[in-house]
Amino acid sequence: MRVALDTNVLAYAEGVNGLAMKKAALDLVDKLPPNLVALPVQSLGELFQVLVKKAGRSPAEARQAILSWRNAYAIVETSADVLLAALDLTVRRFSIWDAVILCAAAEADCHLLLSEDMQDGFVWRGVTIVNPFAKPKHPQLDALLRGRP
Repeated sequence: MRVALDTNVLAYAEGVNGLAMKKAALDLVDKLPPNLVALPVQSLGELFQVLVKKAGRSPAEARQAILSWRNAYAIVETSADVLLAALDLTVRRFSIWDAVILCAAAEADCHLLLSEDMQDGFVWRGVTIVNPFAKPKHPQLDALLRGRP
């Protein structure tokens, strides 16, 4: 079962929201099988902005973080089809940027999109948005983290 990561999971893993969230995000990411993780390009672009604007990193430092994530997981491009599908999702009250991430996850055949700030439980084209920090854990995420995809 493939999973996609939203920007906030990456930002937390980079330490943007304090040590406790960094630990929680790194624990999550470390338990995910790398071959089942997809990173939408949009998530990486947003992460760059967060690292520079919110975390105060230099563009060079933020670039290095982005390259590390890119080298760790499969990247999902923002194609014309992804953009067109995202435009349709904006009708359902998604921002265009969140919609692009969700559509990219669907394009990559992901079953879960891990996000703390999107609509938890929303399902679109077979992708379920799951808050990975919620308790109890979503059953599919829990099974994946326990090594039973």
